[in-house]
Amino acid sequence: MAKHSTTAEQCAGAVSTLFDSVFHDLESWRDEIALIGPKTRSADLDALVQTLVVPSLTRHNPTLLGAGFIAAPEFVRGRDVHFSWWIGPLESNPLLGITTVPTRLDLGARIYTEYLRDVRKLEWYSIPESTQQRHVTGPYVDHLCTCDYLFTVTIPVRVDEQMVGVVGADISVRRLETALLPLFLGADRPLALVNIVDRVVISTEPTVQVGQLAPHSGTTVACSDLPFRVLVAPALAPRV
Repeated sequence: MAKHSTTAEQCAGAVSTLFDSVFHDLESWRDEIALIGPKTRSADLDALVQTLVVPSLTRHNPTLLGAGFIAAPEFVRGRDVHFSWWIGPLESNPLLGITTVPTRLDLGARIYTEYLRDVRKLEWYSIPESTQQRHVTGPYVDHLCTCDYLFTVTIPVRVDEQMVGVVGADISVRRLETALLPLFLGADRPLALVNIVDRVVISTEPTVQVGQLAPHSGTTVACSDLPFRVLVAPALAPRV
């Protein structure tokens, strides 16, 4: 029996399904966090968030690299900004080394964190705040937690119509590639996943590397409402 090739539409659907699953987790966490009133104690908030996110970080072959809640200024009693964020087990990391259990992000142990004093200026916070919609930031190199190339997905959390922070998760490009590349390789033509600014995220064409600019033209398939599209050869020729 002949084996059917994967289509670009199927690959785009798989991208949408993966991110929709992550956003579904975020929505459930958001609903739990929204039950906490303003001026909450940091210890109470951290205990709740840890309970919510750690199971997703410790699954077999987890999609998420890190996850948590970043509170708006003044939401946590006595704090201008509060990160309730956990990083999943890592095989190797320049900052944390090898870890076998989730690790709480400790801003005090990080250098160059001054820019976090006003998180409202950062894309993963400011866009959900202004649109009240879910958002995907990246890919970018995360110098705060993992020094990895990743996406951050976030959604706003509201209490009594007031924005109190964002709940979010990090997905590394390597883990995204592990999940999606076998499907992309099943196509009868080279494919590439590119982001909204045409940077290549995944490619099955050896001459087109991750991070390169892909061509504007060619056959493309949108990945639902996500800032991604699947680009189909022969359009896959690197831009100079």
